[in-house]
Amino acid sequence: MPAGVFSVPAQSGSGVEFDAKITPIVVTSCVMAATGGLMFGYDIGISGGVSSMDDFLRQFFPTVLRKKHENRGSNYCKYNDHGLQLFTSSLYLAGLASTFVASYTTRRLGRRATMLVAGVLFIVGVIFNGAARNLGTLILGRILLGCGVGFANQAVPLFLSEIAPTRIRGGLSILFQLNITFGILFASLVNYSTSKIHPWGWRLSLSLGGIPAVVLTLGALFVVDTPNSLIERGQLEEGKAVLKKVRGTNNVEPEFNEIVEASRVACKVKHPFRSLLHRHNRPLIATTVLLQMFQQLTGINAVMFYAPVLFATLGFKNDASLYSAAVTGAVNVLSTLVSIYTVDWVGRRMLLLDAGLQMFLSLAAMAVVMKIKVTDRSDNLGHDWAIMVVVIICNFVSSFAWSWGPLGWLIPSETFPLETRSAGQSVCVCVNFLSSFLFAQVFLSMLCHLNCFIFVFFSAWVIIMSLFVLFFLPETTKVPIEEMTERVWKQHWFWKRFFIDDGNNHGVNTTTVYQSSPS
Repeated sequence: MPAGVFSVPAQSGSGVEFDAKITPIVVTSCVMAATGGLMFGYDIGISGGVSSMDDFLRQFFPTVLRKKHENRGSNYCKYNDHGLQLFTSSLYLAGLASTFVASYTTRRLGRRATMLVAGVLFIVGVIFNGAARNLGTLILGRILLGCGVGFANQAVPLFLSEIAPTRIRGGLSILFQLNITFGILFASLVNYSTSKIHPWGWRLSLSLGGIPAVVLTLGALFVVDTPNSLIERGQLEEGKAVLKKVRGTNNVEPEFNEIVEASRVACKVKHPFRSLLHRHNRPLIATTVLLQMFQQLTGINAVMFYAPVLFATLGFKNDASLYSAAVTGAVNVLSTLVSIYTVDWVGRRMLLLDAGLQMFLSLAAMAVVMKIKVTDRSDNLGHDWAIMVVVIICNFVSSFAWSWGPLGWLIPSETFPLETRSAGQSVCVCVNFLSSFLFAQVFLSMLCHLNCFIFVFFSAWVIIMSLFVLFFLPETTKVPIEEMTERVWKQHWFWKRFFIDDGNNHGVNTTTVYQSSPS
């Protein structure tokens, strides 16, 4: 993006346009903050590749190494080991627990401070992993990495959605997902290179995760916090000054007043997690939970966590499996760029629906290939079939990367009002980590027991989630965050029934009049 300053007028719910420009400080702050996604992506990509390296397996999982090279037993079950699955899934269990603490720091200390904590925790985790001599130290390092990712995933999406001008909020917010894909690609290339370094190549793979963590930590020391966060914590003058700086104009009164009013309402909510259970917040929390669950039920983490392992199961040799994983990582990056340029143009719902059809066809094709060519005793695909497998998986990854990948984070981050935004994002991260943990822990066992039908399982869920988008997900494109309730949720054919005033506003702005009627 050019370094100049471009006008991007945004309109509030009252019809008053906000002056907003794409300023250098917005661009640099968003790019820096999004390196939190680079940390997350690197870890997603690195674990599967390391898990396929003989030196790593010899150090921590000798039983898996023996099964890998034996000619007996099902090809689908060679990597079925609960300890190996725990190596991947422990990060997400730690992230699940840490997100509740991260919700507090995000609200009380600010988005910037929470990103700083995330970077430090991740750096310490990388040190433990790179120096691990036994499984206990390895898992401890993974837990610390999980805490770092939990803090980053709590703060970064909020930071991006709050600092970006409304008209391009979608594109800038997807920088987080873009960096996740860059992290996955970088990890795949690292694994391909370090697999040839014996016997410590896997240590280098795990240690290089410290690079994005250092970038995030240093960046968090210099960026400004968001105006929403500063105002929420009572720093009105500083919040106004930052708002002028990030918007590139002194005419910020309409937007400033709207944020102040939202903050006033937020201060009345003493228990934001309890407030999430109130009737008027149920549509928001239900949508957030379902989007995160559906994101995992696409099967994407089954592919990205264990891509080298999956390719090895399909008959690719070790170098070929790592190379193929790098190819899918590159496709992931390029397709996420498509989302950045289209999300604020065609809208969230259209991207999700188009991707649903593409993912369903890819998963169905994958099930057919595995049924025909991969048996318990044979995994010799042949050159042509191997190319077909890579094309099918790339098509699946591509459709996810410009839809459910970024939008699973973007939509929840722009949905909640300020009074429950931190708590809502915490639930979003929590559900994501819980789902990721479950799939990371059981995927290899599912592959062993379901064989090719594992892709039939995922394709059925793609149909269900597409129907949810079609009937229950409202469009949030180009709507200011603080006006989301009035302009989106209260207008939806189904969700509007939850905004009827029942005489108990639960600490929400009592001047609001609910005029919707049940459908």
